[in-house]
Amino acid sequence: MSTTTTTAATTSTSTGTKAKTSMSQKTRDRIVGMASPIFLLLLWELGGHLGWIDTRFFPPPSLVAQKMVQMSASGELWTHLSASLQRLLWGSLLGGIPALLIGIAMGLYRPVHAAIDPLISATYPVPKSAILPLILLIFGLGEASKIVMVALGVFYPVIINTISGVRQIDKIYLDVGKNFNASRWQTFRTIALPGAMPSIMAGIKLGIGMGLILIAIAEMVGAKSGIGFMIWDAWQVLSVEVMYVGLVVISLLGFVLTLILNEIEGWIVPWKSER
Repeated sequence: MSTTTTTAATTSTSTGTKAKTSMSQKTRDRIVGMASPIFLLLLWELGGHLGWIDTRFFPPPSLVAQKMVQMSASGELWTHLSASLQRLLWGSLLGGIPALLIGIAMGLYRPVHAAIDPLISATYPVPKSAILPLILLIFGLGEASKIVMVALGVFYPVIINTISGVRQIDKIYLDVGKNFNASRWQTFRTIALPGAMPSIMAGIKLGIGMGLILIAIAEMVGAKSGIGFMIWDAWQVLSVEVMYVGLVVISLLGFVLTLILNEIEGWIVPWKSER
């Protein structure tokens, strides 16, 4: 009895030590991750005040931050940000959901893969920004063209990573499903989707990043709102600080969305975060 208790206590202590070590390592990573951009901003600020850089083109971060506060207080920044976020949301859904379903079908069924893979291979290398004029011609200058651009940016990373994720699933799991007469829906829900989820989440992260790039490009043409429009309009009137505000907002938006997706991934794919 005493030996069992001692062993359990030792195991508990060892587990607690590992958790503390893991937590401290995670904390150190976060500190380093925050310190590097702060150091770069301080160096930029110092360089502007000492005349090392041309502040006409590289205004100090303090001036950019001051302009951001002014635009936030007036509501102008939030108007543009909300417009871009709505387009990003609908475009991500429009491109991500079909990519997920088609990707899993291509990974599970060889005839589907044989039929669709050449189309993906042929269209993926085409620069999405290069077909913006065609998108505008088809969908007009309204919201549809911006949403379609985001959907195109999200579609390819998600479908490619989904196919890869499904094909990496050990065949024995699919064989077990067949032996138990699992339906296609059950195979999709209990084997293909969970097994490919790490790759799917990687594809979603890449797709969201591509969507941010394309929404900024699309908003520079034929839009009256959005972060991309704000940057382009600032360029036309040579308001450099506003241009940097737009760039900073896109950067922060990408950072925040990545953090959110990482938290979702840790919840959906807990076994990956434990590695």
